[in-house]
Amino acid sequence: MKINTNSNVYTYVYASVLVVVVALVLAFTAVSLQPLQEKNVRVEKMQNILQSVGIDAQFEEAEKLYADFVTKQYAVNVKGEEIDADAFNLNLKTQFKNKPEDKKLPIYEATLKDGSKKTIIPLQGKGLWGPVWGYMALDEDFNTISGAVFDHKAETPGLGADINKDWFERQFKGKTIFDGDKLISITIHKGGKGAAKLAGNEEHGVDAISGGTITSKGLERMLKEEWLFSYSEFLKKNKK
Repeated sequence: MKINTNSNVYTYVYASVLVVVVALVLAFTAVSLQPLQEKNVRVEKMQNILQSVGIDAQFEEAEKLYADFVTKQYAVNVKGEEIDADAFNLNLKTQFKNKPEDKKLPIYEATLKDGSKKTIIPLQGKGLWGPVWGYMALDEDFNTISGAVFDHKAETPGLGADINKDWFERQFKGKTIFDGDKLISITIHKGGKGAAKLAGNEEHGVDAISGGTITSKGLERMLKEEWLFSYSEFLKKNKK
């Protein structure tokens, strides 16, 4: 029987078969690539944690370096008590939305070649267009910042997107997050280069990104009440 290729039935059947075939191909591709995607996310996370303590790791060496230098990973609650949780695989976006009493807060400890120990705290917050996040490494006094890295999902190039630039991240090194026994974290001062100095807050402040006021304020909230302050009790218990 000759098929009428001009009929509506033929068109519907052909389109349906095509949709099914394309869907199967896409599903197969997604499933096949999932392990690679998960590895990319895991390794990038390791790279960021290492970078916060001054170790620049290439993709292919990140897992080994992470195993060499990161000696402990665990989680605490808002009371600063260690809890049973898989720290590395905790979803920070979920923890960010949780009530304080339900938060599970990851912590990483690294021992460097010179024997010094660093405590790394992951960060999560909200920028102008999407999430911002990062890692802050503290010296053994649990007060002095030894390094920080930040990133974003969809901030404006040249403005808020600059939070992941070296010149911005370098400002945090050597700053302190306590004023006496009070946790105050870091204030981001609007006004261009030298704004923190002009405000008389060089010890606990950095200069904001020019033109990126909303992102800078989102980052500051992340470093204060929205996230870092969840670690208050843990930091106070360990501060020297």
